[in-house]
This record gives sequence, C-alpha cells and structure tokens, in this order.
Amino acid sequence: MADYFVVITGLNRPHVKAIYQELHVRLKAAGEIHARAEGADTAWWVLLDYGDVVVHILQSEAREYYDLDRLYQTCRGLEWPSVDLPELPEPAQHRRAAGE
Repeated sequence: MADYFVVITGLNRPHVKAIYQELHVRLKAAGEIHARAEGADTAWWVLLDYGDVVVHILQSEAREYYDLDRLYQTCRGLEWPSVDLPELPEPAQHRRAAGE
C-alpha cells in the first residue's frame, strides 16, 4: 500500500527512458532505492516502487490506454508547487563530468 502515486507522461520511448534514468540516478544518490524497475526495457510504462511512493512513467498512448487517472481519481491530489522538497544531490557521474 503506497501513500503517494506519481504519474508522469513521457513524449516517446527515449523520453520515458530519460525520465526513468534521471529519477533512478538522482534518488539513488539521495539514498532512495526501488525494487526492480518494471517495464524499463520497453519504456511503454515504467513502474518504480519506492514503498510509500509508487512512480508510473508512461508514454501518452499507454497513459490513455490504461487510464490510471480514472483508477486514482478518488485519491487526494497534491499541488506540487506548494510542496517543499529537499534538494537532491547531483549524482557522482554528473559531478565528474562537470570537473569536480
């Protein structure tokens, strides 16, 4: 049972993969890990389970087809701009590329 569901739409397969990779790397650098990423190989719908937070990253066609918005319509929503989020550390590979 998760406390939060995050649903993200990627424009296409490379975009979904890039969103997944960035989330994975940044959150891992912050000490957060997820179980095996489901769907990362096809990037049609990637599911990341962080325990209290489940992240869905879908191509627009997958989001429309599976209609997760309808499934989660009774869940209370959050206004992201009003949520104070901690600054995520830069992954080591990003720091090395910047010459640190």
